[in-house]
Amino acid sequence: MTYETLDWAVGDDGVAVLTLDRPDALNAFDLTMARELEQVFLTDARSDDVRAVVVTGAGRAFCAGMDLSADGNVFGLDESLAPTPEDFRQRYDEAPYADGVRDTGGRVTLAIHALPKPVVAAVNGPAVGIGATMTLAMDVRMASTAARIGFVFGRLGIVPEACSSWFLPRIVGIQQALEWVYSADVLDAEQALAGRLLRSVHEPDELLPAALDLARSWVVGRSPVALGLAKQLLYRNSAAADPLEAHLSDSLAMFYTSIADGKEGVRAFLEKRPPEFSGRASELPRVF
Repeated sequence: MTYETLDWAVGDDGVAVLTLDRPDALNAFDLTMARELEQVFLTDARSDDVRAVVVTGAGRAFCAGMDLSADGNVFGLDESLAPTPEDFRQRYDEAPYADGVRDTGGRVTLAIHALPKPVVAAVNGPAVGIGATMTLAMDVRMASTAARIGFVFGRLGIVPEACSSWFLPRIVGIQQALEWVYSADVLDAEQALAGRLLRSVHEPDELLPAALDLARSWVVGRSPVALGLAKQLLYRNSAAADPLEAHLSDSLAMFYTSIADGKEGVRAFLEKRPPEFSGRASELPRVF
């Protein structure tokens, strides 16, 4: 599919590169990009030909945040509404709330989070506001030395969005998350690395190759079903109230993988050859 604000390319190794492609606007996030990102992660990235996704930006920026030049409510929200928490919770996916109240960035990060495949952010330059928070739903963030990352919402009189109040404390801890949100400062790559937001920092021309190498190392010779279930187990069970919840879902995941790709994995190990897994990420068994 052709996109207006994105470039989508899938390599022979199954690693897709998703590029935010509005370089003249520093890849600023608008409602078109929001819809297209949600579409990619709900459809294109779910193809079994795709094993992992690397996300980066065209030009010198990753994403400069929300495009504030749009007419009317720049976030696309319906200012005539007055939703209560009770009404919104019950009808958040129905009109008029689905388009008039729901945070567009959150719809994108929920789609990223639900993808049962590795997602790597290759932050090549400035990433502020939604440019920063969209990466939190990705599994790993790598950055170039030119990256600048900011949770600058307080300067605009708004709150952290895109489910970042769930993701950010889990990644960096509550104290660091609060400090970054309170200060609304723009961090350089080394500060973000020291705060545990980033996995690694690279020279600009080395960032994307390093991200692609990392993604390949995760998926080549791996079962897509085992990877997809492992991602779900780690995210869900890290927030479970009791380890019994992990035991129950782990047990079902072990049961279903052991009678499918697990058999091939054991045979390949005993025969000292690469495994040939046949499971599909689009057909994960239910374990929750």
